Amino acid sequence: MDLEKSPAERPAVPAEGCLTVAIRLPVRIVVLVLVVPVRMLWDALVVGGRFLRDTVLRPVGRVLQWVAWAVFVWPWVTLWRYAVVPVGKALAWLGYVSLVVPAVWMYETVLTPVGHAIAWVARGVGAGFAWVLRGLGAGFAWVLRGIGAVLAWVYARVLTPVGRAVAWLLRGLGIGFGAVALGVYRVVAWLVRHLIVVPALWLYEWILAPVGGAIAWAARGLGWLVRMIFTGIGAALYWTLRVLLVLPALTLWRWVLVPVGRVLAVVAREVGDALGHAWRVAGHLSLAVGRFLGRLFRWIFVEPVRWVYRSVLTPVGHLVRDTVLRPAAEAARGVGRVTRQALAAARESARQTRADIRRMLFGTPREPERVPLAKDRREPGAAGTRTLGSSTTALTKD
Repeated sequence: MDLEKSPAERPAVPAEGCLTVAIRLPVRIVVLVLVVPVRMLWDALVVGGRFLRDTVLRPVGRVLQWVAWAVFVWPWVTLWRYAVVPVGKALAWLGYVSLVVPAVWMYETVLTPVGHAIAWVARGVGAGFAWVLRGLGAGFAWVLRGIGAVLAWVYARVLTPVGRAVAWLLRGLGIGFGAVALGVYRVVAWLVRHLIVVPALWLYEWILAPVGGAIAWAARGLGWLVRMIFTGIGAALYWTLRVLLVLPALTLWRWVLVPVGRVLAVVAREVGDALGHAWRVAGHLSLAVGRFLGRLFRWIFVEPVRWVYRSVLTPVGHLVRDTVLRPAAEAARGVGRVTRQALAAARESARQTRADIRRMLFGTPREPERVPLAKDRREPGAAGTRTLGSSTTALTKD
C-alpha cells in the first residue's frame, strides 16, 4: 500500500522566496521573546478581573441594588399602596356621592320634565310660524304671477318691435363700416408692401447677405488660426511635463518604490504571522502556568477549607437549623397565620360597616322587575292550548 500521495494529488504549496525564509525564523524568535511576558501579564489581568467581578463587584452591586430599592423604591411603593390608593378611593366615593348622585337626580326629576315642556312649546310655536309663512308664500306667489304677466305683455308688445328695429339699423351700419374698413386695409397693405417690404428684401439680398458671409468666413479663419496656435502650445507643454515630471516619477515608482514596497510587505506579513504564532504559543504557556498555580492554590487553600466546611461547619449548621431555626420559623409562621386571620376579620367587618352605611344613606337598591314566564300568565302556553285535533282535550285524552 502506497501511504504517500502521488504528485498529482498533493496540494499545491505556493513557492516562497529566500528573503521570506531568511526573515521568518529570527522575527519569530524575537517576537516570541517579547510577546510571552505580555501574554502572561494579560492572562493574569483577565483572571484577576474575573475574580474581582465574581467576588467583589457582583456582591457589591447586589447590595447597592437592594439598598437603592429600599431607599428609593420601597417608600414610594408603600406610600402609594397604603396612603395614595385609599385616599383616592375615598375621594372617588365622596365625589360620586356629592356630585354624581345629585346630578342624576336633578336630570331625572327636574331637567327632563322642563325639557319636555320646552320641546312641546317649541313645536307649537313652530307650527304657528309655519302656518303664517305658508300664507305669506301664497300671497307673494299671486303678486309675482301678476307681475310676470305684465312683464310678458311689455316684452311681446313693446321690447320685441323696438329690438328688431335697432338690430336692422345696426346691421346696416356694420355693413357700411365693413366696406370702408376693407378699402382702407387694402390701401395700407399696398403702401406697406411697396414702401417697406420690397426695399427691405432688396437690402437683405444684395447688401447684408454678402457682407455677413464675408464676416463669417473671416471669423472661421481666425478661429482656425487660434486653435492651431493653442494646439501647438498644448503639445509643447505636454511633452515638456512628460519629459520633466512623468518619466522620472514613473521610473522612481517602477524601479525604487515597488521593490521597496514588496520587501516591506513581506516583512510586515511575516511580523504579523509571527505575532499570531507567538500569541498562541504564549497562550498555551500561560494556560499551563495558570493550571499549575490553580492546582497549587487548590492544594494549599481550597482543600483545607472544603474539609473544614464538610467536617465541621455542615454538622454545626444542621444542629443549629434543627434546634433553633426550624422552631423559630414555625413560631413565625403561626404568628403570621394569626395576623392574617385578624386582618381578614377586620376587612370583613369594615366591608359590612360600609354596606350598612350605604344602605342607611341610599336605601336598599331596587331589584329589577321580573318578566313573567308563560306558566305564570293566566293564558295557557303554546303546549296548553285547547285544540280539536290533539289528544289534550278532555274527550280524547288517554
